[in-house]
Amino acid sequence: MSKNSAELEDFIRGIPKTETHLHVEGALPYELLVEMDGARFPADPFFRKSDYRYPGFVDFETLLIDHAVCWFDSADRYHLACKRMFEKMVSLNIKYVETSFHLHMIEFIGVDGPEIISAIKSAAPEGLEVRVIGGMVRNGYTEVMRPILDNLHQWENLDGIDLHGQEWLALEDWTPPIWKRCRDAGKIVKCHAGEFGGPDKIYEALDQLGSRRIQHGVRSVEDKALVKRLADEGAVLDVCPLSNEKLQVFPTLEDHSLRELVDAGVTCTINTDDPLCFANDILDEYRALAERLGFSKAELGQFAKNGFEHSQLDASLKREYISQIDAALAQ
Repeated sequence: MSKNSAELEDFIRGIPKTETHLHVEGALPYELLVEMDGARFPADPFFRKSDYRYPGFVDFETLLIDHAVCWFDSADRYHLACKRMFEKMVSLNIKYVETSFHLHMIEFIGVDGPEIISAIKSAAPEGLEVRVIGGMVRNGYTEVMRPILDNLHQWENLDGIDLHGQEWLALEDWTPPIWKRCRDAGKIVKCHAGEFGGPDKIYEALDQLGSRRIQHGVRSVEDKALVKRLADEGAVLDVCPLSNEKLQVFPTLEDHSLRELVDAGVTCTINTDDPLCFANDILDEYRALAERLGFSKAELGQFAKNGFEHSQLDASLKREYISQIDAALAQ
């Protein structure tokens, strides 16, 4: 390793970081499946190899679900998975995480939602602040889920909501009222948009849901007026570069829109999305941005600062972590 590479590695490892686009089920530590049933789950499956690319979103989604349901069958299993997941985050100097769990698991496994949230939060070690987001799909307003989704704004231990899954599905009429109630209750309101859907889905998230936290948003570059609006309004894109490459949102990481977004003044954070499926961690993301997209240490530091600036941390903690990043940049 060259001196410059070693210095970059030390910098990436040393600065405090955040994860603000992470799915609990998609972050299931794969080794737990291997430990549970090594015959069924090989140590090095094809989909976790560095050169594997998913044929499409549905293939990815099916694989994720098929693996996740083998583990997540109780609140205790959520706790155990998150304990392992959070321990690794601490080792990578992640200080703050917003992680979403799939609300429809309430129906699948018959466990109360607030119980799952408590199980996730109780797994957090000292030094890691955890916020839990409830994720739902666009066609998920079923008879069972309707009363649950309609009352999310009253869940005290739920920090926010997100719309995820198959982005090309229409936005149904039940969705905007839920977003308004949660927004009025002071919760984070996110939306997956601009990954497999185009700019129209981002406009939908902004104008119909009132979301200023867009998960992905990387296809906004197809509409220059939208990019300017995102920058002017201070919207935040929680970007997952290696996920975008693995899912072929872009042909290669080198074709990613992140550079264009940053140069246009759009606020972006860097995240891992679904490490179960992509075999990535936050260090891999930062390394790739430096080595393959040419982002400087100062720019990497700004990504990390963005995560803290738009977190729900106390102002004093935000200042502390941002000052640590600035100190590392000054060395």
